[in-house]
Amino acid sequence: MKKYRNRKNKYQHVPSRYTLFTITVVCVITIFASLTFNISGGPLHTVAGYVFVPMQKGINTVGSFFTTKAKDLQTLREVQKDNKKLKKKVDELNTQINTIKLEKYELENYRKLLDLDAKYPAYDKVAASVVAKDSSNWFSSFTINKGSNDGIKKGMNVIADGGLVGIVTDVGRNYSTVRSIINDLSNVSGMITSTYDNINVSGSLKDMNEKGVITFSELRDNKNQVKNGDSIVTSYVSDQYQQGILIGYVEKVKKDSNNLTKSGTITPAVDFEHLENVLVIKNLKQTGDTGDASQQDKDNKSHDVQNTQTTKNPSENNKGQEQSQGQ
Repeated sequence: MKKYRNRKNKYQHVPSRYTLFTITVVCVITIFASLTFNISGGPLHTVAGYVFVPMQKGINTVGSFFTTKAKDLQTLREVQKDNKKLKKKVDELNTQINTIKLEKYELENYRKLLDLDAKYPAYDKVAASVVAKDSSNWFSSFTINKGSNDGIKKGMNVIADGGLVGIVTDVGRNYSTVRSIINDLSNVSGMITSTYDNINVSGSLKDMNEKGVITFSELRDNKNQVKNGDSIVTSYVSDQYQQGILIGYVEKVKKDSNNLTKSGTITPAVDFEHLENVLVIKNLKQTGDTGDASQQDKDNKSHDVQNTQTTKNPSENNKGQEQSQGQ
């Protein structure tokens, strides 16, 4: 009984690969015998029908499965390859689109500068780009990429977006610093275009941060003619700014406590939150005081020269007087 159990366990533990190998050998021998002895029909044929047909179907099914998977894998690889090509093409097209957008944006900026240049044809101007600014959100003080090598000098006016930006305060060989009209240190003599009344325009970063405006004062409007929306330009009495450059528009006007003057706020014509390109007016403002002072200096120099000549040649002067008396 014990031996029978051991033999049974031994058969149960026969590896499956041996069983498969045995069946394969039997099949091969059967096929060989059938081909060799030309055996067809009969019991062997029947057995072959029951054994080999299902096996062949199974093999065909497995083969078809792997063939399909192989084709799917090849198709997937081709799709991935095409996808990489398309992705690369999309990246190239996106780069081209971004480049076109940038060129369009720059072209629009240059067109605005050209329009601005045509708006003030009486002045000689040079275009410049903003390369640095202060730490605030506004362009109250900034640096441009043009300097003395390009003919820039202190006191030259700077314009953009159809209006006044500020004035050049410092000049290097290839850069310049500009103080804008919204700067707390800025004061501009302005004029209301509707009434020709002169005012004083002052920069105010506080008001720019709160309401996006700057202030004006010393308006004498006895007839109450100044209204909201009236344009303000630089005045002819300004000693630093060229006449007639647009500053902005009246946003609010109120009477001062002295009941003699008025003050208010101005919406600047220039977008001081986004500045990229500007025009520098190379013509310096000429004032009567400067001309008179220059002429006076010339007269003083001429007078000094005459005095020097008289001091150096006293004998010649005496001779001339003697000759005059003799005549």
